[in-house]
Amino acid sequence: MINVAVAGCAGRMGSAVVDAVTAADDMQVVCGIDPHAAGDAGAFPVFATVADALEAVDADVLVDFTQPSVVAGNLAAALPAGVDCVVGTTGLSNETLGQLAADAAPGTALFYAPNFTTGAVLMMEFAKAAAPYFPEAEVMEFHHCNKKDAPSGTAVRTAQLIAEARSPRVSEAPGRETEMPGAEGARGALVEGVPVHAVRSMGYVASQEVIFGSLGQTLTIRHDSWDRTSYMPGVLLGIRSVGEREGLIVGLETFMA
Repeated sequence: MINVAVAGCAGRMGSAVVDAVTAADDMQVVCGIDPHAAGDAGAFPVFATVADALEAVDADVLVDFTQPSVVAGNLAAALPAGVDCVVGTTGLSNETLGQLAADAAPGTALFYAPNFTTGAVLMMEFAKAAAPYFPEAEVMEFHHCNKKDAPSGTAVRTAQLIAEARSPRVSEAPGRETEMPGAEGARGALVEGVPVHAVRSMGYVASQEVIFGSLGQTLTIRHDSWDRTSYMPGVLLGIRSVGEREGLIVGLETFMA
């Protein structure tokens, strides 16, 4: 039985993680971490901080769906204590993730995935495969209005994969030099040379389009998540797999192979 602590357990994603772990036969929620719900009576104790939780319970894996402002502190408490971490909170740089993993106890793993849906992972793999054949590529991502970071981690990772796959090719499309005064940002944020556009609105959960262009043709790859349950099979796969690894692991595709 895998003992799971859920950081952000009172949030929308955290609540979905709690339900998914509770329904699984080979794992259980031993505690939650959420300063807004600490002390609430229920099926498991809820603590204000990861440090408080680890003093009171024996956790094998910490799942973190919190906020960019707090996730690094949570990992800094869990990893040196030998608790494997499954992280879906975006906003951390690769350098920060690497440093956190370097400070982990021996045999401990930090698994970070910008997206836990199998469809999004396949979208990124398809984009990587298409990138060498198209001189132009842009990413458009659509998320709910309460998302704390822009662009999304999925969009950033997609742009990085496209850039790696098409190197040394450079886009010939007009860039920021064509933006009109007072409308700076119209061409999006450049991530590894790939324009990325972030839409935030009610009505979305998470969607992304990758648009490729070449002479006389375009190719669009799109993925939509309409419910947070779409993330849960990937989260459970991460929980089950992370104990067999060590160090920093990035991307759900690592465990899907």
